[in-house]
Amino acid sequence: QGRLEESGGGSVQAGGSLRLSCQASRYTISWKCVGWFRQAAGKEREGIAHMWTGNSSTYYTDSVKGRFTISQDYAKNTVYLQMNNLNAEDTAMYYCAAVPPGPLGCPPFHPAQYDSWGQGTQVTVSS
Repeated sequence: QGRLEESGGGSVQAGGSLRLSCQASRYTISWKCVGWFRQAAGKEREGIAHMWTGNSSTYYTDSVKGRFTISQDYAKNTVYLQMNNLNAEDTAMYYCAAVPPGPLGCPPFHPAQYDSWGQGTQVTVSS
């Protein structure tokens, strides 16, 4: 069974940067909807960025737009999340997830719509 594995999390000061990786094994990210989600302590999991790897189109929520960038390396079967200008509100466990597109493209950007998940990587931002 294929799986996704996140890496790149850690502790950083406010204003710093991290790059998260989501590497797929026994699973291809090609022609998939791949999303990055995060869950802060006591809060629900929220989607923050996703990509339709078929044409590299992207979407960002307002909370990360202009600071985070999602990208893919097809040869490495990996999707990245570059996070710049981090602040304390970005502290959370970060997950990547993927799902094949439906007839109308990627599904609504909600965790329940994604069926393949990694274990998560923790990001902690200190102010």
